[in-house]
Order: sequence, then structure tokens, then C-alpha cells
Amino acid sequence: MSCDIGLYGLAVMGQNFALNMAEHGFKVAVCNRSHGKVDTTVERAKQEGDLPLIGVKDPREFVNSLSKPRKIVLLVQAGKPVDATIELLSQYMEEGDVIIDGGNEWFPNTIRRADELKEKGIMFIGMGISGGEEGARNGPSLMPGGPKDAYDLIEPIITKCAAHVGDEACTGYCGPIGAGNYVKMVHNGIEYGDMQLISEVYDILKNICGMSNEEMGDLFTEWNKGDLQSYLIEITAKILKKKDDQGQNGYVVDYVLDKTGMKGTGRWTVQEAAEQSVAAPTIAAALDSRYVSGRKEERLAAEKILEGPKDKPAVDKSQIIQDLESALYCSKIVSYAQGLGIIKAASDKHEWNVDLALCARMWRGGCIIRAKLLKGIQDAMARDPNLANLMVDQGFAEALNKGQMAWRRIVSLGIANGVALPAMSASLGYYDQYRRGRLPANLVQAQRDFFGGHTFERTDKDGVFHTLWDDTHKDLGDLAGRTAGEL
Repeated sequence: MSCDIGLYGLAVMGQNFALNMAEHGFKVAVCNRSHGKVDTTVERAKQEGDLPLIGVKDPREFVNSLSKPRKIVLLVQAGKPVDATIELLSQYMEEGDVIIDGGNEWFPNTIRRADELKEKGIMFIGMGISGGEEGARNGPSLMPGGPKDAYDLIEPIITKCAAHVGDEACTGYCGPIGAGNYVKMVHNGIEYGDMQLISEVYDILKNICGMSNEEMGDLFTEWNKGDLQSYLIEITAKILKKKDDQGQNGYVVDYVLDKTGMKGTGRWTVQEAAEQSVAAPTIAAALDSRYVSGRKEERLAAEKILEGPKDKPAVDKSQIIQDLESALYCSKIVSYAQGLGIIKAASDKHEWNVDLALCARMWRGGCIIRAKLLKGIQDAMARDPNLANLMVDQGFAEALNKGQMAWRRIVSLGIANGVALPAMSASLGYYDQYRRGRLPANLVQAQRDFFGGHTFERTDKDGVFHTLWDDTHKDLGDLAGRTAGEL
């Protein structure tokens, strides 16, 4: 049969997404470097409803099995394997065909590949996919970026196969090439922040409040019924209550080594925040926490040398739990504000015209950061696409103003007890900096002028100024070029 779409790369994500498309009525051809996975996927298609899916083991036959213009989704490891797969398949493709890379790829690589394929007349889309293996099978969040003509060709397929919240599909056109990968990258950065914030709450509940895993699991289950409702809160409750499955007493989470892995998207997000001159301290703190966690042997040695507070304050467990709910919610708002700020800055720079309300809609279902909070973000960005910062939206500003004292109590509690809250304290610091009309940056700029003659602006008059701070300073003459190179 002539197939509607092809998928190359049959690890579990690839298999599941191929079956998802087939289950929605599209005829799917699958191919893979190792042939055994082709057979596995075909067998799964039979077992899961006799789905319209065929396996093809020869790359040329795979390409030729597709209706024109051909559409091929790649789900292979990012980096060189993507380049190798494109080289393998594109030799059999024609002008007007489309390749869709569904991996977590660094967006400049996507732009490069699009330029290379353009010479052959083949269109290229970088499409972020979030939701893990379950999402790929049952409905992920799909974030495509590329030529609009190419998007129009795949839109009927991805709209049906994406997650849906109500009647809204968790997908849409992110913008030109690179935009989809960028939105997915920032999604992952926000995910880093979310996970770190939840782990800090867990640390307080466990080590300050002295709660058991069962009690904490019950609390997260309760929180998942309110403003904090989200996938990550939901799975945290399940993780905390999972009994050990390796023959030990207790719970799995207590046997998990405290070293967090990563695949690079969080680091890319922090790098891009710096590149765009956008503050993202919550996401950066989450990334730094993963780095610190990786130095397990050093921490074990330091534990015997470095001291924490000895006189710890008395705690009111019920008040802490109440405050934690507010502090976590406020911190999550701030983390999303930072992520959306990064996307907005890059979109303006690259002229992508990314719709931030669409980003929130795409993230509401199927993906790892799906949360009740995102409906409010979608509405806020739809009301004012040029909103300077999510925190100043009326609804979110009210929530932050209401919760800020609880937030402060929790951060202070962590400091007093020697429990590090890097992401939560960074979130509060960002909030406090952003809400102040005047910061101590005047002193920093004065220091820059003192040691480097970098000049400064004044609050009382226009122009650029330099001061002879002491007898060692000389008149700089014309100041016009002194700010050259400033970011």
C-alpha cells in the first residue's frame, strides 16, 4: 500500500509514535537500521488492533513506499546519527518532500540541515516532541518549526495524533526553521526548574517536618487537586509511595542514588538565556543543582568537614505545609515567566513570531510540564501578546502578592535549617529584583567606571558620563566610543 507517512528510528519512542499515527487512521511505513525492531513494530501493530502499518527494511523501498509529497519522521539519536540518516534517505527523495526531525536537537543544527536540504528542494522541519514513551503512544505535545508549506502538509496528521485538552490540540505552528526546537528546548529548561523546585519541597517535608513517604505522597496527591495540579506533582505522589521492588524493605525512592543525569537541553536553555540577555535564575539554579549532585564523592567528604546550623528554630508543621504550597506555586510562576522570556527574546531576534499563548496551549497536555497553571498562562498571553513579563499579568500578580510572605518564610526556614533551596530562593530573588524600580546596579556601574572607564548614565540628565574618582584618574576626552561592545 502507498503510505501517508514514514517513520525511521524504532526505539520505543519511535515505535510508539508510529503506532499512534496508525491508530488515528494514517497508513504508516516504518524502517530502522537494525531490522529486528522493524519486525517488533509490525507485530505490535497487529497485536494492538491490526493497525495500518507496514515494515520496510530497505531504505530505498521505504522511501518509495510513501505517497508524494513524501513525509518522513526521524526519531534517532540527536547529533551525527541524524545527519547520517538524512544522508541515507534524502538520496532517494525528491523536490517537495519533507523530513521531520523529532529529536531533542540544538536548533542551529536544525537550521544547518534545512539549508543543506534546501539545495535538493527537500523541506525540513524540526519538531520537538514531549511526553515520553507514554505520550508518544497516546498523544504527545508536538512543537514543529519549519517552512509553512511543509507544516501544512503534516498538520492533519500531527493535529490528530497530538494530545488534546478539551477540543484544543497540543500542537501548532511554532514558526520558521529552528523555532520548534527552541520552544522544546525551553520547555525542557522549565522542566528542570519544576523538578528541582519539587525536590526542594520534598527536602523540607522530609528533613525539617519529618514526614514519612506515605504522608508526603498523600500530601502531593492532595496538592494535585488544586492550583498545583500537574503531571510532575502527580508522579511525585506515586514515586514517594512506591514500595521497593528489589527485595528490600521501604521505598524505591530511598534507594535511588542522589545523582541526577541530564542530556543537555537544560544547559542549552541557560546558554541561550545568556545569549539573549534574559535572566533565568530558577532554571540556572536547577542546572547547577544537577552539577552539584554529580559530585557525590566530594559531598560525602565535605559532609565530614563543613558544618551547618546547630541551633535550629522550632517549626509549626501545619504552617510549613501551608506555606510550601504557596511558595511552590509562586516559584513555578516565576520559572515559566523566565522560560517565556527566553522564547520571546529569541523570537524577536530571529523574527520567528512565536505565539506565546500557543506555547502554553501546546504544553497543557501530553508533555512533562503539563499543568493547570498553563491555562492561566495561555489566557494571559492571548489577552496581551506583548506582556512584558508573566508576573505583571493581573491574575498572576495577585497570586504572587498573596503568596509572597509564605514564600519568604519557606526560604528563610531553609536557610535557618541548612537546607539548600537554590531554585526556590533564586525564584524569590528574581521576583524581588523585578518588582523594584531601583536596584543597587548603580554601584556596580560606578565600579565599572572606576576601574575601566566604562562610563555611566545619570538619573537627572541625559548623556554619557565619566567621573574622576580619585587622583589616579584622567580625563577620557570624547566618551562617545567608551560604550562600544556593550551588550
